[in-house]
Amino acid sequence: MVADVSENGRLTIGVPRETVPDERRVALVPDIVKQLVGRSNVAVLVETGAGHAASFPDAAYEDAGATVVPNAEALYAQADMIVKVQRPQYDPAAGVDEVAPLRDGSILIAPLQPLSHPELIRALAAKRIVAFSLDAIPRITRAQSMDILSSQSTVSGYKAVLLAADNLPKFFPMLTTAAGSITPAKVLVIGAGVAGLQAIATARRLGAVVESYDTRPVVKEQVESLGAKFVDVGVDTSDTQTAGGYAKEVSADVLRRQQDVLADHAAGSDVVITTALVPGRPVPRLVSAETVGRMRQGSVIVDLAAETGGNCELTVPGEVVQREGVTIMGLLNLPSLVPVHASQMFAKNIQNLLALLVVNGEYAPDYNDEVVSGPEGKGALITRDGDIVHAQTRERLGPVAAAAG
Repeated sequence: MVADVSENGRLTIGVPRETVPDERRVALVPDIVKQLVGRSNVAVLVETGAGHAASFPDAAYEDAGATVVPNAEALYAQADMIVKVQRPQYDPAAGVDEVAPLRDGSILIAPLQPLSHPELIRALAAKRIVAFSLDAIPRITRAQSMDILSSQSTVSGYKAVLLAADNLPKFFPMLTTAAGSITPAKVLVIGAGVAGLQAIATARRLGAVVESYDTRPVVKEQVESLGAKFVDVGVDTSDTQTAGGYAKEVSADVLRRQQDVLADHAAGSDVVITTALVPGRPVPRLVSAETVGRMRQGSVIVDLAAETGGNCELTVPGEVVQREGVTIMGLLNLPSLVPVHASQMFAKNIQNLLALLVVNGEYAPDYNDEVVSGPEGKGALITRDGDIVHAQTRERLGPVAAAAG
C-alpha cells in the first residue's frame, strides 16, 4: 500500500540533493516543477541546494511553486514520492543507507540498475517501497520520451568528443593556412547507439574524419547518414540486437574478429571513443593493450564504458592515464559535466513518466500498462508491496530475493 498523501490531498514529490560525489545534476528543474504544480496538481518539495550545482538556485524553485526544505530529513519525512538522479546509496556495512529515510510504502523513481545491485532491491522490497527504475523503461516508441538512457547518453556522446578534442595535441578540422595545410583528425567511434551517434555527429561538426563500428548492422545507415564510414568486420552479426534495440553479447569468435579489425582501425586513428555496452552483462573488451601500443603517440581514447569495466583493457575507471604515449580517459558520469541540459532532459523524462502515474494530483497508475509494469512484469516497476515484480530482476535474484518483505 502506498503511503498516505499529504494533508492537502495532493501527492507530494520530493527532490533531494544528490549525495554521490561530483554529481551536479538534479532530478527536477524549475520549469518542470512549475508544470507539475500547475498541470498535474502535485506538491513539490526541494531540499535546499539541490539544484545549485546545476545552476538552479533555491529561489527559482520557489518561484516555480515548490517548497524548499532545509535538509534531507525534512524532505523524506514529508514526501510521498522521491525522484533522484542517482540510485539510493546502500552499503550498511560502511554506514551508508539512503533506503532507511524513505517512508515505508512510499514511491521511488530513480535509475536503480536492479540487476547489478541486488542488496538495494531487497532493502527496497523490505520497506515495501514502490520502486521504479528509470533504466528499466522498455525501449518502445511511446516510451522514448521517458528514456533517460537515451537522453543522458546524448550528453555523454557530445562531451566525450569535446574531452578528446581538448586532450588531443592536434586540430580536429582540416585547415589551410599561410603556414601550410593541416590534415583533419581521424576519429573511430566504437558503438553506434545513442552515445555513439551523438559522438559521430559532434566529431563531424568539429571537422574530423570519422568512422564507426557496431555489432548491429542495422545501424549502418544511421552512421553513414551522419557522414561517417561504417567499419565492416566481415562476419555475420545479424543476430546481435535484442527486440528492444539493445546490443547482445557475441560469440568468442566474433569478438576476436572484432578486436583484430578494430585494432587496425584504431592504430590509424587519432581518437578512439568507445561506447559498447550490453545491458546486464560485462562490457566487451574491444581495445587491447597491444592495440594501444600500436596507436600513435598523443592519441586519445575516451572510454564511455569505464563505469562497468571499460571497452579498453587499460582503462582505469574514474581516472585519466597515459599508456604507451596514449591518453586513456576513463572518466565517470559525463552527463554531470553538462549539468544544465542534462538535468533539463532528465527532468523532462521524469515528467513524461509521471503522466502515466499521476492523475489530478493522485498516484493512480495502470499497472497493466507495459511501460509501468504490464502483465509480464517487463516495465519500469521493480518492487511493490514487499515483492520484486520485475520479471528479469526476479529471475536474476532468485526466489529468496523475490520473497523479501
